Amino acid sequence: MRELKIGKNDAGQRLDKFLGKALVDMPVSLMYKSIRTKKIKVNRKRATPEQMLAEGDTLQLFIAEEFFKDGGISDRNLDLSKINTKISVVYEDENILLVNKEAGVSVHEDEGNRKNNLITYILAYLWRKGEYIPEDEQSFTPALCNRIDRNTEGIVIAAKNAAALRCMNERIKDRRISKFYLAAVHGVPKRAEATLTAYLEKNEKTNTVRVCDTPFGSAKKIVTKYKVLKKRSDMSLVEVELITGRTHQIRAHFAHIGHPLVGDGKYGQNRNDRALGYKHQALCSYKLKFPVTEEKDMLSYLDGREFSVPSEDIFFTELF
Repeated sequence: MRELKIGKNDAGQRLDKFLGKALVDMPVSLMYKSIRTKKIKVNRKRATPEQMLAEGDTLQLFIAEEFFKDGGISDRNLDLSKINTKISVVYEDENILLVNKEAGVSVHEDEGNRKNNLITYILAYLWRKGEYIPEDEQSFTPALCNRIDRNTEGIVIAAKNAAALRCMNERIKDRRISKFYLAAVHGVPKRAEATLTAYLEKNEKTNTVRVCDTPFGSAKKIVTKYKVLKKRSDMSLVEVELITGRTHQIRAHFAHIGHPLVGDGKYGQNRNDRALGYKHQALCSYKLKFPVTEEKDMLSYLDGREFSVPSEDIFFTELF
């Protein structure tokens, strides 16, 4: 029998969700059976899968040792001491971290790329600061709250603890964060500023999207607000506010109205762009705003604040 004590980062989640993270090698069906047959208890009492855990609770687990992963849930056979912390911090406090991701860097690890990605850089950065100790965690790893494409640069939000992760995800879900992008587009839009509405459908097989002005198929409504900041005869710098946040929304929506992003090989014709050295889309998630609302939570101290990437740090602003 083993006993696990629920810590700060474990609390506030269902028992089955916690066990799914803490006992990664245990089959899900066996986990539910163990709860049902009282081989997994909470505070020495019969438990249910949906039972919410509180800090200080203790779990009694009468299960095989093979399902326990010594060294913490976050032991990923990855030596954080050897990871280069390639991050540019825009803002940081005890709960969250805002990082300016470079274009060309993926946000999460994928097959064959466990070391060179944003979340691994962040874990190594927090480990070096002593704010993340993998062996002390049973079910939590610092995580990203939003994501942007590999070839888009700009601000990505990371949560340092479980409570901040839940709170920030709730804010994003409720659209209590305003996201602004800068983009360099071909041509000059007819209107200096506008709110565009269309419908977007994603093709999972090709990882592309299609945009139309009227509803079709399984397409979802998109709303993109923009303002032209600077312009040349053949190009414009626009600020974009995402009212909705769909896959490739900005890139596809501007291509749809005849102004594809500079360097966008998926939705534009960028042979000339590549010849000029632009190997990826000229798009940066450059500013976040936290509006003041009546609803209060642990991150209310951010209300009324905004954070941005300096324009000189955005590679394509040199065009203007």
